[in-house]
Amino acid sequence: MAKKNKKNWYIPAGQPITELDKKVLAFQDRGVLVPPRTLIKTPEQIEGIRRSGVVNTGVLDLVASEIRAGMSTAEIDRLVYEYTMDHGAIPAPLNYEGFPKSVCTSVNEVVCHGIPSEDEILEEGDIINVDVSTILDGYYSDASRMFVIGETTPEKQRLVDVARECLEIGMKAAQPWGFVGDIGKAIGKHAHKNGFSVVRDMCGHGVGLEFHEEPEVDHYDTRRRGMLLVPGMTFTIEPMINMGTWEVFVDEEDDWTVVTEDELPSAQWEHTFVMTEHGLEILTH
Repeated sequence: MAKKNKKNWYIPAGQPITELDKKVLAFQDRGVLVPPRTLIKTPEQIEGIRRSGVVNTGVLDLVASEIRAGMSTAEIDRLVYEYTMDHGAIPAPLNYEGFPKSVCTSVNEVVCHGIPSEDEILEEGDIINVDVSTILDGYYSDASRMFVIGETTPEKQRLVDVARECLEIGMKAAQPWGFVGDIGKAIGKHAHKNGFSVVRDMCGHGVGLEFHEEPEVDHYDTRRRGMLLVPGMTFTIEPMINMGTWEVFVDEEDDWTVVTEDELPSAQWEHTFVMTEHGLEILTH
């Protein structure tokens, strides 16, 4: 006999039961994994996350205007730090669990969490993921973009393009009153159809009041429904698509940098979203 899911949806004493409560409780009564009620953001909280997203987008726009061959990834870090601080915000990665920089810069075979360095110089043909996260007035936003330095190989360009398509397909698969598992199923199908693999050791996540919240958003087909997607939830989708194997390892020298096991290139795009009654709204344009 299957165990019923833990009951996450609690209505505080004295509060009226809303139509949203009734709908979620009906799913919970059928044994569906529903989000804790605290994950449903208020309109004021969503607006705060949106304002944080405006700064986050501004950072990535600045990087887009400056990034070039001959630039060190440390220069990108300085751009991110200065822009973020000048706009009254804080780079969320800086000193997060010991991470030493304000941004993650992941070049070629680095999947994610690459640490900016004065010694890492961008070259013609490189592909790089710049992952920016911002705290503004206590609200978190998180997004990343791929950048191609000059002209790259057709294979790398296709990887970058398909990774972006995977994000877009994941967005369409995420529907109100659907399930987190729908996202990874759709992304995995598209990646595999194009001859690529999907990293399984990293995932998207809830975000907004904290850097990392529930739910975990896998980008491959886990064969599970996962958590119910309820309007008011805020989370990232950030598929990491590899040219070769999906397997990765963490660099022992810094205990952060995630690299493809076969050292073939990887690409990733990311946005922060809020689930609405009509589908996802992007909070990090």
